[in-house]
Amino acid sequence: MNQSFEIFPKIIISNTSTSITIKSINNDFMLKDDELVLIRHTPLRRISNMGAYESCVDQMGYPKSGSISFTLFFKDQQEHKIEMIIPKQETIEFRLYSVSEDLWKLTPYKGDLHMHTTRSDGREEPAFVTAMCRKIGLDFMAITDHGQYAPSLEAKAAFHGLKLDMSIESGEEVHGKNNSVHIINFGGDFSVNEWMHDHQETLNELIESKMAKITNVGDEKSRFEIACSEIIFDKIREGHGLAIFCHPYWQINSGYYISEAVNTYMMDHQPYDALEVIGGYRPYEEESNTLQIARYHEERAKGKTVPIVGVSDAHGCFNELFGWFYTVVFAKSNKRDDVIEAIKSCLSVAVENIPNESIRPVGPFELVMYTLYLTREVFPLHDALCYEEGQWMMKYYEGDMQAIQELEKRHGKVEQLWKKIFGR
Repeated sequence: MNQSFEIFPKIIISNTSTSITIKSINNDFMLKDDELVLIRHTPLRRISNMGAYESCVDQMGYPKSGSISFTLFFKDQQEHKIEMIIPKQETIEFRLYSVSEDLWKLTPYKGDLHMHTTRSDGREEPAFVTAMCRKIGLDFMAITDHGQYAPSLEAKAAFHGLKLDMSIESGEEVHGKNNSVHIINFGGDFSVNEWMHDHQETLNELIESKMAKITNVGDEKSRFEIACSEIIFDKIREGHGLAIFCHPYWQINSGYYISEAVNTYMMDHQPYDALEVIGGYRPYEEESNTLQIARYHEERAKGKTVPIVGVSDAHGCFNELFGWFYTVVFAKSNKRDDVIEAIKSCLSVAVENIPNESIRPVGPFELVMYTLYLTREVFPLHDALCYEEGQWMMKYYEGDMQAIQELEKRHGKVEQLWKKIFGR
């Protein structure tokens, strides 16, 4: 990213004419009022092979008070290259992105919907993990300890009353008795694990009833797991949560931990709300993500809509999973209901972003292309603000009461950045 100039807005409504401003932000390299500047605009999605500059548009102008503004037409949904050419000096390049008006009205938020703490088999306390989530640039998150809902409430309570821009949601990893399928309850109003414990007789009756209706699955064990999972999915939705079908191709010593009969049924009938298509696998386990992605594309090729998420499933903040895998949603806000609505509407991208490797976003093609741009050009600005807030959240967790005022000072800064990026 350019350290001497800034350009805004960065994200524009497609097929409109929009005023863009480039401003000097470094006193060592100021635009001079009497220095003629050439602006060259090149849309990156060329309409033919006639030549790289077939659709370039050039404008000439003079800066004023260290900045220059110009109006350009941004065709279609795509990335655009803007070159500022100053005579006898270097050419300075910027990148912008144009999207449909509907997508422009939505904000990209990063989040992790699956992680663990010391309350199950993780390494740090819920409040510590929550502060770390903000430090790495997340806008929404949930603690989802194995079989436990209370740790997510502990995380919410730890920062209750503070002015934060990150959304801390409830959650749990749900484990049905004798059921290999792992399911995430993101944002639910009550614990499904507790409901199953308190209503075992009712649960058994519901499972029997559902099993009787599953006629196209051969073995009884698979029918049981499908029936149990469907009840869990329904209960999560009853609590207004998002029901996530987790890591279908997780490989353990005895093979893939879910039978292919269960996986196929889940893909065919889609009783879940979202598929965990990117999970937190270590490098030697990466085959599992490759298989999940391949299965997702195969189901999409059949004409299905498949809502997806990416998660870290991290069991510690200082291992090789935390922050490497996440979800980008395009939503009205980073609050629970808007995040869930965006995911269910297939307005999400699952991201694998391992350091020193190429980023791998998975999802609808246009959203993947948009996410690549955001990761390169926008999220670094966003993440820097998140890091500051996360630092003060950590200080508050450690008992520093000055953090209350510092967090209040930073409240709303990320939203202000988005307004500037979108020109809203």
